[in-house]
Amino acid sequence: MKKLLLDNHKLTWHPNRIKSWAAGERIPPITIDCSLTQACTYKCVYCYGQLQYNPGNSLSRDVIMRFLDDCADIGVKAVSFVSDGESTCSPHLYDAILHGKKNGLDMALGTNGFLLKDERLAEILPALTYLRFNITAAEPSRYAEIHGCKEECYHKVLNTIRQCVVIKKQEQLDVTIGLQMVLMPTFQDQILPLAKLGKELGVDYLVIKHCSDDEDGSLGVDYDGYDQCIDLLKSAEKLSTDTYQVQAKWSKILSGGKRCYSQCYGPPFILQMSGTGLVAPCGMLFNERYKKYHIGNISDMSFKEIWQGERYWQVMDLIASEQFDARIMCGTLCLQHKVNEFLWHYKHGEAELTVPEGPSPQHINFI
Repeated sequence: MKKLLLDNHKLTWHPNRIKSWAAGERIPPITIDCSLTQACTYKCVYCYGQLQYNPGNSLSRDVIMRFLDDCADIGVKAVSFVSDGESTCSPHLYDAILHGKKNGLDMALGTNGFLLKDERLAEILPALTYLRFNITAAEPSRYAEIHGCKEECYHKVLNTIRQCVVIKKQEQLDVTIGLQMVLMPTFQDQILPLAKLGKELGVDYLVIKHCSDDEDGSLGVDYDGYDQCIDLLKSAEKLSTDTYQVQAKWSKILSGGKRCYSQCYGPPFILQMSGTGLVAPCGMLFNERYKKYHIGNISDMSFKEIWQGERYWQVMDLIASEQFDARIMCGTLCLQHKVNEFLWHYKHGEAELTVPEGPSPQHINFI
């Protein structure tokens, strides 16, 4: 199996985009992480989405398709439907995946899987680079408790995962099928059972990631408590095989929620968009309290016009300036964190721009 890079970034496989940015050019994002709605069928206890609320619009089919057309037109390489909502709640999800792929974009979906229509799997799997199921427990009762749903949801989701694996194998598809566990120290009893379940289901990987929190610690993430999980995480990783990878995001889990950088350079490369259509530098800044960083809404203006507009670049320049301090002015361990680390070191002459030797990992456009 070609290597999956699950605890780092892939920005260095895009040297020309980095050089253009360093020269002061206005670059299109490589990856856009977005949602088609803010709605969700679950109420996960760790959900950062509850901290991201912003008033906006219900995204129509026309708006979504125009957005995907604009992405292809300006040079975006990949779009992942993840962000602050459950995109399976949108009736336009399946058409959006197929339209994005037709436009030449790499498409991906992160979902709890409950509303994912089994009868549409054979249609969308060939169009996806990866399909990731968010699942934080391997036992039905714990699943219901952590995800804020009924136990029957657990059984439906597992059946859908199994069908995805069957279709992938039968059709010999390139799509990567994975599981993601959002780990809080109180969930450590599920680490090994989930690693074993992933192996049984036949998925390609299980990634075990940290839980983000805002600058006020609203979710109460005990970052010191992650130290208690180290041995369990190492044992889980030992269940990896040639066809199944278990990976803890060590660099974030053991970071204590701290950053080495103060300015934010990552969003021009990996941008986020809310399920309300709001374009902002990152998901940490979706909430109305961060309105000074909001750029526009794709329901009011095309994404291409937003990207070309002065407001977009004013906000990007602001978060990259000394007027912004990512260590205290936004949430912890954001999507752009690893990209930010590299760009900070590169900007300050502490890292060189060299393309890694050897074969590239999977999914290089999802940086």
